[in-house]
Amino acid sequence: MKKLIVGFLIFSSFLNAQEKPKLVVGIVVDQMKMEYLYRFANDFSDNGFKKLMNKGFTFHNMHYNYMPTYTAPGHAAIFTGALPNVNGIVGNDWFNKAIGKEMYCTDDESVTTLVVGTESEGKMSPKNLFSTTITDELKLSTNFKSKVIGISIKDRGAILPAGHFADWAFWYTNTGNFISSSFYGQKLPDWATQFNGEKNYLKYVEKGWDLFKSKESYNESLNDNNPYEGKLFKKTPFFPYDMKEMFNNNDAEVLRTTPYGNNLVADFAKKAIENEKMGADEITDFLTMSFSSTDYVGHVLGPRSIELQDTYLRLDETIADFLTYLDNKVGKGQYLVFLTADHAGAENATYLKDNKYAVESLNSKNLQQSIIEFSQKTFGENVLLDYSNFNVFINKEKVKQKGLELNKVKQQLKEFLMTQHFISNAFTEDEIQNSGTNNSMLQFVANGYDPKQNGELVLLFKPGFNEYSSTGTTHGSPYSYDTHVPCLFYGWKIKKGESYHKKTITQIAPTLAQKLKITMPNGTQSEVLEEVLIK
Repeated sequence: MKKLIVGFLIFSSFLNAQEKPKLVVGIVVDQMKMEYLYRFANDFSDNGFKKLMNKGFTFHNMHYNYMPTYTAPGHAAIFTGALPNVNGIVGNDWFNKAIGKEMYCTDDESVTTLVVGTESEGKMSPKNLFSTTITDELKLSTNFKSKVIGISIKDRGAILPAGHFADWAFWYTNTGNFISSSFYGQKLPDWATQFNGEKNYLKYVEKGWDLFKSKESYNESLNDNNPYEGKLFKKTPFFPYDMKEMFNNNDAEVLRTTPYGNNLVADFAKKAIENEKMGADEITDFLTMSFSSTDYVGHVLGPRSIELQDTYLRLDETIADFLTYLDNKVGKGQYLVFLTADHAGAENATYLKDNKYAVESLNSKNLQQSIIEFSQKTFGENVLLDYSNFNVFINKEKVKQKGLELNKVKQQLKEFLMTQHFISNAFTEDEIQNSGTNNSMLQFVANGYDPKQNGELVLLFKPGFNEYSSTGTTHGSPYSYDTHVPCLFYGWKIKKGESYHKKTITQIAPTLAQKLKITMPNGTQSEVLEEVLIK
């Protein structure tokens, strides 16, 4: 009898060890700096970001470990656990030297849109993603019984996290509809068609955009309509915004650059959970949500704008509401949430310059023209094929026709670029591919470099310089202002705690694999966040 009891206890312990969450929710906040969790903390509620931090596990020192820090590579790295030099997503769009033309990260001419009137926006799939995602591995581990759905305002924010085997990925278009492509099915689910038919975006247009709290609460930001803000659909950046007028003069695109794009994603996600019965049984499902409006607002209006702060205060409310929804729909302790960002963002360079830091916003066309002029003067021919995403592509055919030696051309271009006051370094492809050095910046470049897709030289600007307008902000560098992002775990089998040790974004996916007891994505380096694994 005693042996039976002991055996039963061991068996019960084994079963408990194999328990899995009913639902995993991966949240990506586009262009979110870790600093926002500190700067806006006094104005957050107790039930949104603070709940994730106070009742979950917070990694305060999470960083990206490659360049360029853009949206598509960020989403790919989070969910594959692989660097761009492995997963193939080396930008949002880029000049691919293997095919000799520009390409977009999720373009796929072999598929069609599922919603009439969105042909150019719907020809999308994950075919350009080389490695598997954590969502792919979950599908494989359950013999495709798990449900996986990705949702975002941006196509790349929905498609790349959901992976190759997703049931669905849905993204927003300027028609106000969430769409998908024939990669996922032959027609939209009825519930998605119904959601689109209800024109849910109009309730936010009707609402308009005014401050969420009293104006005195926004003392963490610069004054409204400050000189570092761009115009919002040709409107002076000043509250309140008449969204009806903005909508009438444009289209449903206006929702993107307001907090309400995030609200609409959450509304649609709830419908997906309910109608696809996600988290309704013992087989783990996976929902990915990317909140993109933070990025649009940040780009146009900048990191010190009242608009951006208001967007985060409203997102805090949206997250609080969504957590309550998950408690009621899936059950407390039955779901696992992680929240991070696809990149952070720089301070506005003009703002820094006005405060006596000698940096500036750069015009990429001016840099390109200077390369062309140097090339014509030095080689008697323009040998520049393309300049984009910090990459210099050389026209090898012209180099050959002129009887020039390619290595010498690269070296001379490098020497010229190093004379530019804003450039810290210019790495040749040879240096990048043989980067077994202690040069940390070169390693960042190498981690984001695919020799088949990237250029013959990659430029590294000095800190604080960026290629952007004098208003708003951008990202893309290997510096901490672009790499330092939040990383929060909450819910199923997550203990309260925090860590200040440096972590890298590619540790998230293998950590989830270990947590779920499934195979790691095939491109990952397999380093994990032990703090959320150790009981």
